[in-house]
Amino acid sequence: MIEYRIDRRSGVATYLQIVQQTKQALRLGLLEPGDKLPTAREVVAATAINPNTVLKAYRELEREGLAEGRRGLGTFVRGTLGRGSADSALRTELAAWADRARAGGLDKDDVTALFTSVVEERFEERFEEHSRHSKRTERIKGDDA
Repeated sequence: MIEYRIDRRSGVATYLQIVQQTKQALRLGLLEPGDKLPTAREVVAATAINPNTVLKAYRELEREGLAEGRRGLGTFVRGTLGRGSADSALRTELAAWADRARAGGLDKDDVTALFTSVVEERFEERFEEHSRHSKRTERIKGDDA
């Protein structure tokens, strides 16, 4: 079962932290359809947050089709995200990279900034390539008309 960790200094609304952590667990395959999410009471006991905050997060997950509340039974995972795996070879490589970064003196914020910049750079290139290809295809189709 997922255990939520709330960072009160992050500037991110508490309910969004719950939503984001749930989505991350879905992407990594740590949660799957049919799994039960912790009750609001369990989350409150572990994090000392308002129960309405937990319920707001669960409603957002329901709105996105990722969870469903079952009266008297709790809230269950309904959908899934991504194709990542918590025990994949890529995760192992990334963990080793993070260990090297930490040993090299980088802190969590440094590693997050570095990783984010590389991901944005790499995925932006892919988006731009796709966009250029789409424009070329549209131009060719326009020439045929």
